[in-house]
Amino acid sequence: MATVRELLGSAASLPGDSARRDAEILLCHCLSKPRSWLYAWPEAEVAAPGAQSYAALLTQRGEGVPVAYLTGQRDFWSLQLSVNEHTLIPRPETETLVEWALELPVPGAALVADLGTGSGAIALALASERPGWQVTAVDSSAAALEVARANARTADLARVRFQQSDWYQALSGSHFHLLLSNPPYVDGLDPHLQQGDVRFEPRCALVAGQDGLADLAKLVDGAPPHLLSDGWLLLEHGFKQGAAVRRLLLEAGFDAVSTRKDLAGLERITGGCWRAN
Repeated sequence: MATVRELLGSAASLPGDSARRDAEILLCHCLSKPRSWLYAWPEAEVAAPGAQSYAALLTQRGEGVPVAYLTGQRDFWSLQLSVNEHTLIPRPETETLVEWALELPVPGAALVADLGTGSGAIALALASERPGWQVTAVDSSAAALEVARANARTADLARVRFQQSDWYQALSGSHFHLLLSNPPYVDGLDPHLQQGDVRFEPRCALVAGQDGLADLAKLVDGAPPHLLSDGWLLLEHGFKQGAAVRRLLLEAGFDAVSTRKDLAGLERITGGCWRAN
């Protein structure tokens, strides 16, 4: 039988700059052990079933399949979320959106909508921090909503309401203190679509027309009828799109328009306040 050390060493050829970390996550998944166990017991022998499962996952990872899809899980905020090929993989930069939302001067029982919820990451992170908020999460994909609902049950956040909708389509007559979204914002010709994890993620959740701005423009244009006075719209976007999204918000009549940077120092979230006349 191979040892933990030997199995981890066999993963040196994995793609990307986090081969060792990826191998540790995959081995832990196969053995149902925490990463601390790997460090404490490097000479522990791994039984054949675990070693075989690990080898199979290494092969898929070598082909580029994201670690999150191989394990079916991704940590986001304080939550462990289930993910699959129907959802985007939640990323750390989206936590900047959650942080900004939690700082806003909205009521303790604020009405909030997460547009294009995917795995439910944003909606569930907000609900976990603000028990009084009434959070609605919408997505056009029934398969994604199935994942999001399962994550809500696991996190004991069943009060979050899920609804199938193409952006605002099913929200007619509804009004909110806060609208937020991590929409598709990648240009279809962007070469990064042929690299890394995004090759395996749902293209409809990544790519938008008009140089990646089409869905961002739809969200801005459709927001005012659904915002209460002094309500906010926060949007995640590409690191080169900050100026364009600020312009969209200003042209639509939003006030207090600004952009926040992610942990890498890149413009990532732009928002504004709607002052109803």
